[in-house]
Amino acid sequence: MKNETAWRGFREGVWCDGINVSNFIKLNYTQYNGDSSFLEGPTERTNKEMKRVKELLIAENEKGGVLDVDTSKVLTILSHEPGYVVDKDTDIIVGLQTDAPLKRGVSPFAGFRNAVQACNAYGYEMSDKIKNEFTYRTTHNTGVFRAYNDTMKKARHAGILTGLPDAYARGRIIGDYRRIALYGMDYLIEQKKYDKAKVLDEETIHLLEDLAKQLEFMAQLKTLALSYGYDISKPASNAREAIQWLYFGYLGAVKEQNGAANSIGRIAEFLDVYIERDLKEGVLTESQAQELIDDLVIKLRLVRHLRTPEYNDLFAGDPVWVTLSLSGVSGEGKHMVSKTSYRVLQTLYNLGSSAEPNITVLWSEHLPQPFKDFCAKVSIDTDSIQYENDDVMRRMYGDDYSIACCVSAMKTGKQMQFFGARCNLAKVLLMALNGGKDEKEGVQIAPEGPVFDEEVLDYEKVLDAYKVYLKWMAKLYVNTMNIIHYMHDKYAYERLMMSLHDTDVERLMAFGVSGFSVAVDSLSAIKYAKVKPIKDERGVITEFDVKGDFPKYGNDDDRVDLIGKELVEYFYKELCKTPCYRGARHTLSILTITSNVMYGRKTGSTPDGRKAGEPFAPGANPMHGRDCEGALASLNSVAKLNYACCQDGISNTFSITPEALGRDDANRVDNLVTMLDGYFHQDAHHLNVNVLNREKLIAAMDDPTLYPSLTIRVSGYAVNFNKLTRDKQEEVVARTFHQGM
Repeated sequence: MKNETAWRGFREGVWCDGINVSNFIKLNYTQYNGDSSFLEGPTERTNKEMKRVKELLIAENEKGGVLDVDTSKVLTILSHEPGYVVDKDTDIIVGLQTDAPLKRGVSPFAGFRNAVQACNAYGYEMSDKIKNEFTYRTTHNTGVFRAYNDTMKKARHAGILTGLPDAYARGRIIGDYRRIALYGMDYLIEQKKYDKAKVLDEETIHLLEDLAKQLEFMAQLKTLALSYGYDISKPASNAREAIQWLYFGYLGAVKEQNGAANSIGRIAEFLDVYIERDLKEGVLTESQAQELIDDLVIKLRLVRHLRTPEYNDLFAGDPVWVTLSLSGVSGEGKHMVSKTSYRVLQTLYNLGSSAEPNITVLWSEHLPQPFKDFCAKVSIDTDSIQYENDDVMRRMYGDDYSIACCVSAMKTGKQMQFFGARCNLAKVLLMALNGGKDEKEGVQIAPEGPVFDEEVLDYEKVLDAYKVYLKWMAKLYVNTMNIIHYMHDKYAYERLMMSLHDTDVERLMAFGVSGFSVAVDSLSAIKYAKVKPIKDERGVITEFDVKGDFPKYGNDDDRVDLIGKELVEYFYKELCKTPCYRGARHTLSILTITSNVMYGRKTGSTPDGRKAGEPFAPGANPMHGRDCEGALASLNSVAKLNYACCQDGISNTFSITPEALGRDDANRVDNLVTMLDGYFHQDAHHLNVNVLNREKLIAAMDDPTLYPSLTIRVSGYAVNFNKLTRDKQEEVVARTFHQGM
């Protein structure tokens, strides 16, 4: 299998005898310990292309967020003729989802009704051809609702379970697109055929069908590349081809699937091997190397899916989550910072700040100081990157994992994820107080129990009842997810993405919670203050009279912080008692995207003093304004949560004013690096960093033209602030902006 041309100069290893990208990277990447002084600005060609992109983005915004939709055909790998941003001679890295930039395609496989609604929402009518094709076709959404029982439907309607991928493609699957560049498609196809030939047992019919589907779409990817004039059957022979081959894989994936988060993975250090070889051979300059990365990122910024308004209510700002993971440390303790790690961050200067790709730095105390400083500078200047704790994740996932969606780790090409949104912990608490009834509509959803009649709520009694309903909720949640993913595999299987995984892939099932800090503060109020429940005319508890103070999560106070830690651990253990579809391993996140606003809207008043309809805090954040002991105390509270039972991620979105961070730019960089080191040293998992003043956001709300490219981190991802709806903007403005350490 050795390719003398494509692999010239590479150090050989086990990667030469079988698919092992990790081994290839570790043997061949070049550590970089220097600073950012080598970086180059945008070329004239890049500026020309970005001028065209900015014109398109303005036009898209003027049309209400969707520039164009092709309603004449179903979007597939081979549905459209080649498309270019400028033209085929100007684009360096080529390929668009449709035949024109920002034109969205129709993908009805996950839910035909949703696809029709999405078209109609933006003034488009789906063609009769597609309607006729799908009249007699079962989609994922149809299959799910055939199988749901009444309790599942009630829980979904009430908002106890929300954001479930039962009407849209699940996403959060990362194909190992690097394999295409390193080995070429012919070898990858040969390996899949070999795996298929070994399957003999009738109990593995499911796997046989999976492999047949994968092989079909691997062949289609070769045809897609040929339509642009490239033959990806063989390995890439230079840096430009490596990037192009890899991007074709990603492009095929986002043409086939409109998943909630089709992330691109951990690619920078892999691509750096090819760039460094080209630089040494004298066929590439540093300016050209940066231009290649700039052009790839331009293409990633143009990825679009057609969504319904209801979807946008959950995941505001039109995110795609092209999450791109950087750096980290190898299992041997060698940092994996390369010059291309810097080049990816440099795109935020060359192309301007942006929400996509969702750049995620895998932070370790062992990263070189100049790189840490540059990351901090980029954060302060752009608010466009996030950080996750490599020293924690590496223990569980090894050193070749990637981040999907917002914060979820998985071994690249060896693990996949069944994504599953989240359940509402605060609403389950209200259900426990109301004997299984929904506090909003008064409908009995969970098994009937006693409604609390005490004059003042007793903490131990409430906790016992809460655990009963959490136990019930956990079982319902797992069984709901099992239905969803059985039907998704049956009707909307990710054929291309899964072909770029090992055949014996390990499956994870990602559960999640929202309303975490509301539930924790509510329990604290019941324990330390006097909380009187107030019933309405239906006999349902809808309000609370709280007398006295109580410790609030976010102030480094173990009295309340440990309530939160124990709550999450209990719910995770209950989830694990119900087996998952296809033997998937349970994981859990404390992550809300922007659905914290919608969840709050569906939840009545809570014992912590929050009123009905008010937004929750995002992710694992303390409630707005309650973390009043300073930035470090807030971080310390979140750091106490146990990642071992939250391996799908613990999202913390942190905002601090520039003045609080330091007196000048150099001081702010030093302080941010020190803060990140200290936070992650406690085994904390994730941190979004916003360095800005509330007044800037208010000004942008009043006049979006003041800051047209204003990017902020919201909850595991970044978004253009002006793309948020008014209620989401107001919630962001209401969050804590720390004015002191």
